[in-house]
Parts: sequence; C-alpha cells; structure tokens
Amino acid sequence: MPSERERRFAGPRRGQLVFALILLAAALLLLALIGEQTTWVKKTKLFAQPRFWPAVAIGGMVLMGGLHLYKLPWRRVSRYDLWEVKRWGQVFEFAGWFMGYVLLVPVIGYLPVTMAFVPLLCWRMGYRSGFMLWAGVAFAVIVVVLFKGFLSVKIPGALIYEYLPGALRSFFILYL
Repeated sequence: MPSERERRFAGPRRGQLVFALILLAAALLLLALIGEQTTWVKKTKLFAQPRFWPAVAIGGMVLMGGLHLYKLPWRRVSRYDLWEVKRWGQVFEFAGWFMGYVLLVPVIGYLPVTMAFVPLLCWRMGYRSGFMLWAGVAFAVIVVVLFKGFLSVKIPGALIYEYLPGALRSFFILYL
C-alpha cells in the first residue's frame, strides 16, 4: 500500500528511481577516478589547482544525486520503471545503425551503402509505402552527388572498387 508521501507526489514516477541510481553511481565513479585524471600541484593556490574545480563539480553531482535519491518517495523499482529504462535504451538502436553505416562505407562504398541504409531507416521509422522507400533512394543519390560531386568531400573509396577496371574504378572512387 502506498504511503501518504507516495500518494502526494505530483511528478511522473516512472524511471526516477533508476535515473537517480544511475546518476549517483556515475558521480561516485567519477569521484573515485578524480585522483587519476587530475593532479594537485604544489605551491599553487587552492582555486588555481587543476583538481579543485572538477572536484567541486563532481562533489556537487554526488551531493545532488544523493539528495535526489533520498527525497524520492518510493524505494522499489516497478514494472513502469523497467518500461522507461527500455525506452531509454532504444536510442542505442540508432547508434547501432550509424555504426553499421560507418563500418560498411569503406568496404562497400558511399553510394551503395547510403542507398541501402536510407530506405532501411525509412522502413524502421514507419514510412513503409513504396513511394517513401523510393523517395529515400532518390534522397540518398542526391546526398551522395551533392557531397562528393559538388562539395568535393573526400570520402575514401571502397574496397570493392579495387576489383573494377581502371577508368571505372577512378570514376567510382571520385564520384561514388
């Protein structure tokens, strides 16, 4: 049964306990590593020390994170908290898409990878009509032509371009 303090809390509940725990853990980790990451210089005034202001900032993070955790009206992780954490984790999916793109461009090439990834991302984001997928392909071609042709952005040629005949290989490396 919820306490009076829990019932009177006006803000959204989901994810706050997990957020407070993660924030406090990160701040404590930074505080534990401050001796390795900064120095204390002899014969230097306190406010000019390289470790002083980072220590103040991290100490404030620990203090405020601890107060945030202390003032929360509940101490149990509910299923709503876990749903919220799952929602936070969804951002890593798009970081994975980006890393896949970055790793495949030097192997397959800027144009083919862009022409594959843009429609895939359109599909992932819910734009599943044929028109939107073809618009994604057209956008990919326009981006590649704009960046490599007009702006002369230097993007290394792909490994598969090495198997093309001489003149065609030069064209692909320069423009595609």
